[in-house]
Amino acid sequence: MPVNLTAPDPSQLHPVRGLRLGIAEAGVRKAGRKDLTVVLLDEGASVHGVFTQNRFCAAPVQICRDHLAGSAGIRAMVINTGNANAGTGQDGLVRARSVCIALAQQLDLAPEQVLPFSTGVIMEPLPADRIIAGIPAALADAQATHWARAAEAIMTTDTIAKAFSRQITLGGQTVSVTGISKGAGMIRPNMATMLGFIATDANVDQGVMQQLARELADGSFNRVTVDGDTSTNDSFVVIATNRAGHAPVTALDSADGRALKAAMLEVSRLLAQAIVRDGEGATKFIAVRVEGGKTGDECRQVAYAIAHSPLVKTAFFASDPNLGRILAAVGYAGIADLDQTRIDLYLDDVHVAVKGGRNPAYREEDGQRVMKQSEITVRVVLGRGDAADTVWTCDFSHDYVTINADYRS
Repeated sequence: MPVNLTAPDPSQLHPVRGLRLGIAEAGVRKAGRKDLTVVLLDEGASVHGVFTQNRFCAAPVQICRDHLAGSAGIRAMVINTGNANAGTGQDGLVRARSVCIALAQQLDLAPEQVLPFSTGVIMEPLPADRIIAGIPAALADAQATHWARAAEAIMTTDTIAKAFSRQITLGGQTVSVTGISKGAGMIRPNMATMLGFIATDANVDQGVMQQLARELADGSFNRVTVDGDTSTNDSFVVIATNRAGHAPVTALDSADGRALKAAMLEVSRLLAQAIVRDGEGATKFIAVRVEGGKTGDECRQVAYAIAHSPLVKTAFFASDPNLGRILAAVGYAGIADLDQTRIDLYLDDVHVAVKGGRNPAYREEDGQRVMKQSEITVRVVLGRGDAADTVWTCDFSHDYVTINADYRS
């Protein structure tokens, strides 16, 4: 069961003007499940994406990068679950392009105006014929209110749909921000086996979209890890439909730019944290905050060392305050001139280590009390500077092994 995460209430997900979503059952991998989603954008939308840094990236990732680099203007997206179309070589590219062509023909668009996304099993041929056959039903289903249904249709090993929404006022106009994501395993920063889509009807200049997408990703999806594996398919797409009546946001450091980014970052973080809360077999949601570093990069380096450690994660699952494992991870994080005598360690309100050694006032029962909680904050103070950063992770349970051992069966 996910950690303190509930299914989205469709009535709380605000429609985004200029965007519709349609869902269908295409039988991509299993019959009788929603596995195909189309997203339709009115003309004039601004779109940018951030994609996996895995060099073995999937066919749809390669095509998305090409289409976004063009000048045609993105008008549609097609998303399938059940098959990742990764590790499929030239044949995978041909199949993904055939899906783009089919959707473009239905909408009287150029194929370059379509972005394809796939998630699921790697190294199996994409059943493009089934996806193409399902497109008419998905188009017929398209409505502005179908965010919750789309969140369900992009799930793989997720146990719960992930969707969040906010509204703000810009220039006297009500602006909506709504997003969905999927992911539960093969999750690591840079990004992960996740799909994330966030849209706003705010009026955003295309010139700032790349900066906005990167800053949103860096503040959310690039701060989560479940198991340290970087996927072949992860994609995060930011959409501005430009349907609101306010003056265009031309700089993120303007008043409107800051307000819009704050709302979109809140939704992005909720979506990213939902992936961790629904991590495969997760029973605990853990924030790892590192303070007192020389740089933010250094703080993240230490935080990831802790968050990726199987020994740390299994200790949290067992509620075993074997906290030397955390200090060991700090030590091997790769900071050559780290002074262990300046390091403090906290579990929530419990001061565990002082100047690199056990706090004389620390009691094992206090550590165990915190470890038994479903939500825990690990705080490390390096004593090297003023920088700080946070990543979010989960524990490792027996179910993680079971889920991944049985994934293809």
